[in-house]
Amino acid sequence: MSPLSVEEPDEVVLRRQPTQRRSARRVEKMLDACADLLDEVGYDALSTTRIAERAGVAIGSVYQFFPDKRAITQAVTRRHVERFVSRIGRRFLWEDYAGWWDAVDAIIDEYVEMHRTVPGFRSLHFGDVVDLNLLDGVSDNNAVIAGRLRGLLLQEYGLTDSEELDLAILVAVEAGDAVLKLAFRRDPGGAPEIVAEAKRLIRGYLNRQFAGASA
Repeated sequence: MSPLSVEEPDEVVLRRQPTQRRSARRVEKMLDACADLLDEVGYDALSTTRIAERAGVAIGSVYQFFPDKRAITQAVTRRHVERFVSRIGRRFLWEDYAGWWDAVDAIIDEYVEMHRTVPGFRSLHFGDVVDLNLLDGVSDNNAVIAGRLRGLLLQEYGLTDSEELDLAILVAVEAGDAVLKLAFRRDPGGAPEIVAEAKRLIRGYLNRQFAGASA
């Protein structure tokens, strides 16, 4: 399994998997509609009826695949995570970095860019609005994300795996998430000075763990 893949949760989000292209497109329309509405009205005002109307599908089509709005929101969040880690993976494949610090900056840049441009991303923050254990039945969402990023950094920079490294990356993810949320509370586009501070904070903290990592 790729270090950036997202494991299936204990509880399956979809009632059934779409088997035809037309059904898959219909599900994607529902997810797109949910993402747009999360930004427009928020989770509390979200409803399956609103999602069906925005997606242009019958309410029965929604219930064919999802039991409720929470399940649809879970699916949107999982799609966000898949896109996030996929886009980071592409950056690591095509861009050259002087060292791990530039790789960490690229991860933050991707988070900020998706926050600015991807519907629903800023409203969910990987599902913490809905369920802190949305991505995994045991670990909270940020712990799952930290595990994926740890795997990528280990693969790319040959760092020695350890419990200390696990803890350091988890703390960095939690700290970065909190500071970046502050940046977007200050400015809908993400206050540049706070984004810069997030990078400095994470670099300084991780430097103790990554010292000596090869460029």
